[in-house]
Amino acid sequence: MGDVVPGDPPVPITVWPVPAPRRGETMSNGMGVRLVHNLTHPTDLVIDLTAGPQLARAIIAASRRSHLQAARQVGWGKEAAALIVTGWPLDADAGTPAEFFARCHAKLLPGGCVAVLLAHGDPVWPVDVVIAAKQAGLAYLQHIVAADRPPRRGRQSSLDIHTDVLVVTRSMTVTAAADD
Repeated sequence: MGDVVPGDPPVPITVWPVPAPRRGETMSNGMGVRLVHNLTHPTDLVIDLTAGPQLARAIIAASRRSHLQAARQVGWGKEAAALIVTGWPLDADAGTPAEFFARCHAKLLPGGCVAVLLAHGDPVWPVDVVIAAKQAGLAYLQHIVAADRPPRRGRQSSLDIHTDVLVVTRSMTVTAAADD
């Protein structure tokens, strides 16, 4: 399962051994595949707000549905999604973090997730993400660290962490206030 960080409730940390993304891209192909397979079911809709084709490839290969890259150009569509994937920091046209996560809340199915991918190293970004998501009514679900070298049993080595993935979710409990 991994370590646990304080949260409300505590949040598990998981290590995924996947390659680092190329310069200018949000994720590697391996990361796209893991996100799609771990956070969606067949026929689920995925909103792709990432840079690069990796998530689109994973969506197609896993027979999921998506607005793919058109999501940025024509809006996020009318249908609610099971997963929204984005990089961080946000593009200027995404609005403030609070506005972005409010829009995510409105576009997610109950139980749906937003996966926010951040380059590892800036300790302020994860805090900014969690605070803005919580203000929009989303709950902090999981922290995934992506590393090039997976840990090995019985050997002490440091991980080569390149990406933090913060997963927030829309509660399965629907309230009148949250849907207004």
